[in-house]
Amino acid sequence: MLKTINEKVASGAELTREEALWCLTEGDLVAVGRIADTIRRSMHPDGCVSFVVDRNVNYTNVCESQCKFCAFYRNADASDAYLLENGEIMAKIQELVDQGGTQLLMQGGLHPSLDVTYFEKLFREIKRRFPGVQNHSLSPAEITHTARLSGLSVPETLARLKEAGLDSVPGGGAEILVDSVRAEISPKKIGWQGWATVMHEAAKLGMSTTATMMFGSKERIEDVVEHLFRVRDLQAEGGSFTAFIPWTYQPGNTELGGETASGVEYLKVLALSRIVLRNIKNIQASWVTQGAKMAQVALFFGANDVGGTMLEENVVAAAGCRFRMSQQQMIELIKGAGFTPVRRTTLYRELERY
Repeated sequence: MLKTINEKVASGAELTREEALWCLTEGDLVAVGRIADTIRRSMHPDGCVSFVVDRNVNYTNVCESQCKFCAFYRNADASDAYLLENGEIMAKIQELVDQGGTQLLMQGGLHPSLDVTYFEKLFREIKRRFPGVQNHSLSPAEITHTARLSGLSVPETLARLKEAGLDSVPGGGAEILVDSVRAEISPKKIGWQGWATVMHEAAKLGMSTTATMMFGSKERIEDVVEHLFRVRDLQAEGGSFTAFIPWTYQPGNTELGGETASGVEYLKVLALSRIVLRNIKNIQASWVTQGAKMAQVALFFGANDVGGTMLEENVVAAAGCRFRMSQQQMIELIKGAGFTPVRRTTLYRELERY
């Protein structure tokens, strides 16, 4: 099987689901990683690894979805429930700009009373005050929820948000794009086709998007493979995914509990992501959940990007996972692995080499 996969990769042919499953169940970690590394080197031959200076602003922790894997959400009547004032949000963005940041990622929960007019007002103010910042915000679940509260369709909602200043759509909330898994870990959240619809419509509007996968909760290995193939198909059907980011479930403080995936499992899934998703240029290593040392190893298993510096991050931290990374640490991480660090924009335009 390994010989067949190597031959397919060399010829540019796509793997079947059976071949992808073999990589996860029977394939040797180093052998699978070597294939992924070969693909990465062919797609990114300049020896560079990129990152973006960004900030996650969680505008609210109130969420009706109440996903079992999430330690961040609160009910509306909880003592520590919050909705940030616009002034607080602007101050956080100013701190980002002051540090040379270019990407704002705003995500919260499915708040029961925030319709499209709330985000239109907020996004217009952000764009007026910080025109150089890429507003890369709102997951497909948040956009779908906003549309429902506003009595609008998803395309109408996206068009209004784009006009107000939403630049691109992050891939959060994908978890596993298999509804049997979603029914167990996030039964109140949109199904996989709902997620796909938002991404399809965003692409039609000319908005760039990303795709993610959270694995290691309740899914089967076959579900991981199905997720990758569904993302590949969405991209082939006109998607605008600039990057794919696989990361591991963090069980701390969650209703779901359990154990997180091992480092070996993470590297295998990362490598398979690079092998399967030949039509997505960039694969991100998740230092936020894996830490700096594993992120370095990931650069030899298919990853060519280490994501953002994340001046602020609250969702993963709520599950007890609190890795932090300054821009200088990011540069040193990349150099330490033998690559050239490149600071980039959300859309992967190079800003500076180090």
